[in-house]
Amino acid sequence: MSNQKKQWGAIIVMIALFAMIAFVTNLCTPMATIIKNQGPISNVLAQIGNYGNFVAYLVMGIPAGMLIAKFGYKKTALIGLAVGAAGILIQWVSGLLDVEQNLGLVFTVYLIGAFIAGLCMCILNCVVNPMLNILGGGGNSGNQLIQIGGVFNSSAAVACYILMGALISDATKAKIADATPALMIALAIFVVAFIVILFTKIEEPEQAPVQLSMVKEAMGYRHFALGALAIFLYMGIEVGVPNAVQQMLTSAPYSIPAGTVGMIVAVYWFMMLIGRFVGASIGSKVSSRAMITTVSIATLALVLFGMYAPAVEVPFPGVDWGKLELIWQPIPMGIFAFLLVGLCTSVMWGAIFNMAVEGLGKYTAIASGIFMTMVFGCAVMMGIQGYVADLTDYMTSFWVIVFCAAYLLFYALVGSKPVKK
Repeated sequence: MSNQKKQWGAIIVMIALFAMIAFVTNLCTPMATIIKNQGPISNVLAQIGNYGNFVAYLVMGIPAGMLIAKFGYKKTALIGLAVGAAGILIQWVSGLLDVEQNLGLVFTVYLIGAFIAGLCMCILNCVVNPMLNILGGGGNSGNQLIQIGGVFNSSAAVACYILMGALISDATKAKIADATPALMIALAIFVVAFIVILFTKIEEPEQAPVQLSMVKEAMGYRHFALGALAIFLYMGIEVGVPNAVQQMLTSAPYSIPAGTVGMIVAVYWFMMLIGRFVGASIGSKVSSRAMITTVSIATLALVLFGMYAPAVEVPFPGVDWGKLELIWQPIPMGIFAFLLVGLCTSVMWGAIFNMAVEGLGKYTAIASGIFMTMVFGCAVMMGIQGYVADLTDYMTSFWVIVFCAAYLLFYALVGSKPVKK
């Protein structure tokens, strides 16, 4: 406990970073709404921010683990924060360029910034969980800090959508520069975090070397290889659902103001916040296999209901940010079913990881790096969903989500059973 008091500043910063990971990552979906209205942009191209952010995990997943093994958690965190600050600044610069004269250059600069920010997110994801555990002294105390970090992570996602909704206002006239206040908030916390961590002494455990040959050996465990694919597809659900809702409601025939849509989509992340509270309270009593089986079935039911719900509109509370007035916006009843999927996705990552690494022994560390790499599945699955939406419509694109949820159900029932240890 004394060690925890001595490093309380570092604990607060790590929790803040936990929140910023969600804040910066979730900027990409509201930004897609802005990009979609810069010209004749397809749903696939509108997601360039998400592509850059999540493809970075493919590049940085395993190298991040190697950085930790070589430099330790503190120096790796500082490297990640410096990289993240650069990514935020580059995205800000893209908003200063004239989109009417050189749309291609604006998109290129923004994509580079999103990719660099994604490298930072990957590095910090590999750092914050074990660092909170170390700063908390391990055991139940360390786990408690990680759970608190998860709560702030979800809260930041909620705040991101509400803030970006207020900044965008009219999606048809919004520019990348409108997101400047959100980018500056992220940059300020990165700078403060860098300074605090730099001057904080952190006692770190000795790191074992990570070898690339271990990747092939770890993938030789069938239940882990199938679990890595499960994480790949899970990312398509977690980000794909709120992203599709965001794009669908801001487009014709609904054309709901972006500020109101931001309030609506924030409910999804609030559901994840509630789900994490529930998951933490029952995690010691319910097996990961039972948990994933339940939430996969629930996801299938909710998504299918949302796709085929009666064409009835129900009022949803929102805010007219221009007049600062409460309004009641009619939205399709099926949207509420999509928002409830957040309850299901809240426990998927941890439970899938728990089943996938069972019996891996010395390969558990490299497995974490591989899992970080598989986060790039979000970019792939969102690209597929956007392509389906371009060919058909947004509602039909939810069949991509159905496929992902069906695989998770298969993994829980069949694929997660270890063949060897």
